[in-house]
Amino acid sequence: MKKQKLVVLSGAGVSAESGIKTYRDNDGLWENYPVEQVASIEGWYHDKALMLKFYNERRRQLATASPNRAHEIIASLEHWFDVVVVTQNVDNLHERAGSTNVIHLHGELTKARPEDRDPEVDGDRGVVDIGYRDLNPGDKDSRGVQMRPHIVWFGEAVPMIEKAAREVAQADILLIIGTSLVVYPAAGLVRYARAETPVYVIDPKPVSLYGGNITQIQEPATVGMARFREMIIPVE
Repeated sequence: MKKQKLVVLSGAGVSAESGIKTYRDNDGLWENYPVEQVASIEGWYHDKALMLKFYNERRRQLATASPNRAHEIIASLEHWFDVVVVTQNVDNLHERAGSTNVIHLHGELTKARPEDRDPEVDGDRGVVDIGYRDLNPGDKDSRGVQMRPHIVWFGEAVPMIEKAAREVAQADILLIIGTSLVVYPAAGLVRYARAETPVYVIDPKPVSLYGGNITQIQEPATVGMARFREMIIPVE
């Protein structure tokens, strides 16, 4: 029998219990660095060294982090469902937990590309896996072009958004976990779900979504995922 499609929209809250700082909460990353300095294309051209330093710090932090129980439960659901994870996170914790179909809306921290490559035009051309090592001024590709983090910054297009929207439109179940859904275009993905598709939201804070088929599990990601699994696993 064909498996139901479960689409997971994940945000920073799913990785918070792994020690990865969220951006918008108290003492989040943007409390310490103005967003325009470290998360915009303008910031890159203003101070590349600062941008590289910021993402080197994020990469070192990721190297010491481990997937938490929420990541693991999401991966385990592939036994029962056709699971697609659409994440706003740039970490690789979903993959390290075992998820096999992950769409990264905002890029990947462990990858880099030449600064003149546009993923919307060039796809993965020039993208390289750098693991957890630092990326520094003067690190260039074979053409002599400076390498940059493979991250989608404010002021840049989100190349994977259309693919993500197609997945949401095909979802039999939609799970939203650890995201406030206030940053567009990712926040608009929910609108692509069919009216009859049940939507589950896991977040310790109340989340406002319009629609009649919404269930909120007001818990942190690890507790919420355990409860969600109990609710949807088919009785065998």
